[in-house]
Amino acid sequence: MNDLTITSIRAREVLDCRGLPTVQVDLAVGGGAVVARADVPSGRSTGSNEAHELRDGGNRFGGFGVLGAVSNVNEVIAPALVGASVSSQRELDTILIELDGTEDKSRLGANALLGVSLAAARAAAAASNRPLYRNLSSDAHLLPVPLVNLINGGKHASNDLDFQEFIIMPVGATSMREALQISTEVNLVLAGLLLARFGKVALNTGDEGGFAPPISSPEEALDLLHEAVDKSGWAHTIQYGLDCAASHWYDPRTDRYLLDGKELDREALIDRYLRLIEQYGLVTIEDPLQEDDFEGFAALTEASGIQIVGDDLFTTNPGRLQRGLDVGAANSLLWKVNQIGTLSEAWDAATLAFTNGYSVVVSERSGETEDPIIADLVVALGAGQIKTGAPVRGERTAKYNRLLLIEEELGRTARYAGRVFGAGGSQTS
Repeated sequence: MNDLTITSIRAREVLDCRGLPTVQVDLAVGGGAVVARADVPSGRSTGSNEAHELRDGGNRFGGFGVLGAVSNVNEVIAPALVGASVSSQRELDTILIELDGTEDKSRLGANALLGVSLAAARAAAAASNRPLYRNLSSDAHLLPVPLVNLINGGKHASNDLDFQEFIIMPVGATSMREALQISTEVNLVLAGLLLARFGKVALNTGDEGGFAPPISSPEEALDLLHEAVDKSGWAHTIQYGLDCAASHWYDPRTDRYLLDGKELDREALIDRYLRLIEQYGLVTIEDPLQEDDFEGFAALTEASGIQIVGDDLFTTNPGRLQRGLDVGAANSLLWKVNQIGTLSEAWDAATLAFTNGYSVVVSERSGETEDPIIADLVVALGAGQIKTGAPVRGERTAKYNRLLLIEEELGRTARYAGRVFGAGGSQTS
């Protein structure tokens, strides 16, 4: 189909995996011959520099309603874009940015803008009779290593673990299908260990599907992961990581971190990380320090020799990423499209990272929907890493199942990133 003209745009309020409202957008092109849909995820553990997610406030849905953002799509964005073309994602996103007119997307809401941006990308692909990953990159072929979050803490769970995620990475798998088999088998063994040690309460899960056992020590959580991996028989295929979300247990009044009941300054916390890296073979740590400590991130990056990922540090913002590049803070970008508000801006952040030798980890949010779009995006980027939770719950498995389909579609051209997970990066858009 050659007609890429937008015929209609309509948004509505739907529910995310936490039962809270979010924005869903339908965008039609070619007189309605193609209708594409996109859902907007939401974070709970958010950086203060993220683009503004517009919520209604008041009593309805506890203040989490998004009818204002929906109205902005239907009454402001739609009239401005109907008749425009989805042939250029950047031109369309530029219109969205200009319509909002604020630095942080606070007028119309990043959730309003992103729903339209992603639906437009899907419409362009569908109208061209190509899958989204192929429409965004003609050379897309790399399947990512999943960073599988099997134990939850922090703001994503109701236990006393300060670190947010304890992660396994099946780098020794030969395919995405085998990586998910390994992850599930380790998770089943871990469930048995937790049940035997703590009882049924330990099988409660956090926002991203990982178990939330009644423990507080990061060392205890990592011991449990190692034991589960060893007993599963997959130790030769697994490496380990953390998402610390340190801003949430940092006290700016004292410039100290409260970890596992102990007060630590930056230097003491870095020493703790270096011991954990040596003891547990960690290969990646996300947000180990508070979101504005570029100097501390640079020190840990240099001292650790592993992947140090900036999430709250960078918020998928090219400007903040450039600040990190200038001082050597972190060496990897966590990539969340809703942190910046349009696909083009997020793509620019990834391109800047790849160009400067940083890896990119494509990530979901804790408030996800069943929309699997990040599976296409990670393959299009060639990022080689995806973080989308445990291999349970529909909003998580939707992404994994989409990756299985993409691997099948790619056939003999598919390559699983494996042990070179940080060396990806497609520059085509």
